[in-house]
Amino acid sequence: MDVRVVAGRLLEVATPDVSGMDRRAFGEFVGPGGELASYAIGWTTGSDPHVGRLSVGIGAGNPGGGTFHAEVFCHEDSHACALVDEPFEQVPEGGPDLTAEQARAHGDLPFIWWVVDLVMERDPRAWWMQHWLLGTRCIQTGEVFKKQEPILFVTHDDDGMWQLIGPTDAGNEGHIGHLHHAIDEDPTLMDVLDLVPTAQGTRSAVGQPWTRHDPVA
Repeated sequence: MDVRVVAGRLLEVATPDVSGMDRRAFGEFVGPGGELASYAIGWTTGSDPHVGRLSVGIGAGNPGGGTFHAEVFCHEDSHACALVDEPFEQVPEGGPDLTAEQARAHGDLPFIWWVVDLVMERDPRAWWMQHWLLGTRCIQTGEVFKKQEPILFVTHDDDGMWQLIGPTDAGNEGHIGHLHHAIDEDPTLMDVLDLVPTAQGTRSAVGQPWTRHDPVA
């Protein structure tokens, strides 16, 4: 059996002061031997510092079952995770909430970190969170920046910059923004957040499937 990461529901709620959005994404993990885990990832826009949260639960109703909680933060142009005491979310496969000390002593901790790595690698909502954590920049055409045109062409340049272009060809006018803000406005961009450097994605309209173009040799 292949490893499966199955994205579930996404909850979005405005913060009490309406300064940002609290986002929580849920999903399920199935390992090659049928191992089960549930997870939740989340972040709050407008928060400072930029820190994401995650919970992974295993063994519901069984001895040794539990829910592990961690923070996700920016580290050397990527992300890192650290176990924490404070619970984040309850997940279906989880058991009792574990403190950081209890989690470090748990025999299944290597499996939990494996689940976390695969979730961060395969769940598009995790990519969205990572771009928020890293503050990934993008270049947008004037029409896209002003929300006058939809994004139909996306490129991931070899220098790490992303370009977001609408129906009008890119001209001399470009605006620098954050990629996560563009995803806030159009979550369908999540479908191409795994483009490798020099790869491109195109579509005919918002809501239509993306066509991927291989990296330029």
